[in-house]
Amino acid sequence: MSDQGVEVWSGGVNTWECDEMGHMNVRFWAAKALEGLAGLAAVLGMPRAFAADGEATVVVREQHIRFLREAHAGASLHATGGVIEIGESDARLLVVVRHPNGDPAATFQLLVEHVTSRDLRAFPWPARIRAKADALRVPLPAYAAARSLDLSPVTATAGLPRALELGLTRIGLGVVGPPECDVFGRMRPEMFIGRVSDGVPKLFGEVRPGPEPVPGEPPPRIGGAVLEYRVLHLDWPQAGDGVELRSGLVDCNARTRRVVHWMVDPQSGRPWASAEAVAISFDLDRRKVVDISAAALDAYRAQLRPGLAL
Repeated sequence: MSDQGVEVWSGGVNTWECDEMGHMNVRFWAAKALEGLAGLAAVLGMPRAFAADGEATVVVREQHIRFLREAHAGASLHATGGVIEIGESDARLLVVVRHPNGDPAATFQLLVEHVTSRDLRAFPWPARIRAKADALRVPLPAYAAARSLDLSPVTATAGLPRALELGLTRIGLGVVGPPECDVFGRMRPEMFIGRVSDGVPKLFGEVRPGPEPVPGEPPPRIGGAVLEYRVLHLDWPQAGDGVELRSGLVDCNARTRRVVHWMVDPQSGRPWASAEAVAISFDLDRRKVVDISAAALDAYRAQLRPGLAL
């Protein structure tokens, strides 16, 4: 095995997986990486980990994601996986989605726990899986390490009462549907990121996130993209459960915005998930990151929510 791990998934990008930015949407990056997680579990000796008749599975407690290179409709992709570290019942795994030449397109550090499939009760890894995990050890490459986000252990503060206290913007409201759930009836991890992606335009509102205009030139077409995510999965809604997304800006400069998103139960107020993301403005024609105007920066700074965290 190479220090990149073993191949755990292979596929491509469908047109319907791409968004208004002209590239594959974040939810499908996550979906493919999590399919890679199932492939890695199989290599570790758990081929039925995500099957309805499986007695044990691995549940994702946390994700750290870096988006490095775009993928467009028709592109071929594959993913490699390996084990960074393993504890008594938890592990930090690495899944890297790659372009055909092997260049990393997106990286996923996945903090997972070995649990019973029905009630999510943690229990130790068996010796046979530990032996295979040792053979699948990979170093954490620099391109997958945290760059702008702190991955230190954290106690989540998300909840609807706190969201109301901070005046966070409601960017999403709805009910989990059966197609969003896995074979165990729990909402799939990528659906949180997908609902955040759907709601983000409401957070930024009417602020034009582009550069200063150049006299005599037409204004560029500006979109947005995310460079890095830290996601905490705190509980698992099921079909019929309500979900509400509340978001706010915590920091910004001319190049990046740091945003926190909370998914909560609108009835009980308890948290389902929280995430911190680093977002940028993106020239849709030049496919390059651009700085925003001074006016846009002032408008964003007026929206900052001191005290907002995961």
